[in-house]
Amino acid sequence: MQIVKVIPCLDIKNGRVVKGVKFVNLKDARDPLEAAKAYSAAGADELVFLDIAASVEARATRLDWVKRVKEATTIPFCVGGGIRNLEDMQALFALGVDKVSINTAAVKNPDLIKESVKRFSKEKIVVAIDGKKNPSKSAHPRLEVLIMGGEEDTGLEVVEWAKKVEKLGAGEILLTSKDADGTKQGYDLEMTRAVAEAVNIPVVASGGAGKLEHLYEAVVQGKASAVLAASIFHFGEVSIREAKKYLKKRGIPVRIEAV
Repeated sequence: MQIVKVIPCLDIKNGRVVKGVKFVNLKDARDPLEAAKAYSAAGADELVFLDIAASVEARATRLDWVKRVKEATTIPFCVGGGIRNLEDMQALFALGVDKVSINTAAVKNPDLIKESVKRFSKEKIVVAIDGKKNPSKSAHPRLEVLIMGGEEDTGLEVVEWAKKVEKLGAGEILLTSKDADGTKQGYDLEMTRAVAEAVNIPVVASGGAGKLEHLYEAVVQGKASAVLAASIFHFGEVSIREAKKYLKKRGIPVRIEAV
C-alpha cells in the first residue's frame, strides 16, 4: 500500500471557511489564512481550497482569495471552484498553485480534461466528482454525478464517469458524497470503493468523516488513496497529528516525519 494522504479542505464562501451538511446550511468555520498556516504546521499532506459558490454565481475563482491563502501555505495546494477553461488554470498556476480541481466544466466539456493534461501534465489535474444515491426505482442512475455545487443532476453514472475521466488523462479523482457530506456518519464506502476499484488513478475520499475510524474505513474498505475532511479538523475534534498517529497505529502507511 502506498502512503495515504491526510488532507484538510477549505470550503470558501465570501472569503471565509464555511461548512454545511449535504452542501447546504453553511456556517462560518474559521479564517482561511489561520487555517492554512495551522494545517501546514500540523503536517497535513496537502491543502484543498474550494471556492464553492463560483460555479453557481457564474464567475471565475477569486484569485485574491487564492493568493492570500497560498502565501500562508507551505504544503502542496490544490484549488477548485469556478475553473472554466485553460486560461483560468494558467492564472492559478501563475500564483503557485500545485493542482487544480475541475468538476462542472469537466462534465460540460470533457475535452477540457484532455486539453488541460496536455498543457499542464496529469499530475496537476484533479477531477472532482460530486455524487449522490438515488432510489433503486429512480429513472436516474443509482450513483449519479452532480454539478453546480451539487445543485444540478446530470444523469451521468458515477463509476462510468470516473472511468472516462481516467481515460481522458486526469491524474486524480476527488470523490465527494453529497449524501454523507457534513453528517459525520462516515464516508460513502460503497461509492468510494466502486470508483477506486474501477480506476487506477488515486481516489480521494471526501464527505462524512466524523471520527478517526471513518478515516481508516475509507482506506481499508473504500480503497481510497487519501482521506479529505473538513468539520473534524476545523472544529478541533481531531487534529492532523492525531489522525496520522491513529492510521499508523492501525497499519496504514502515512508520511512518517509528520507523526
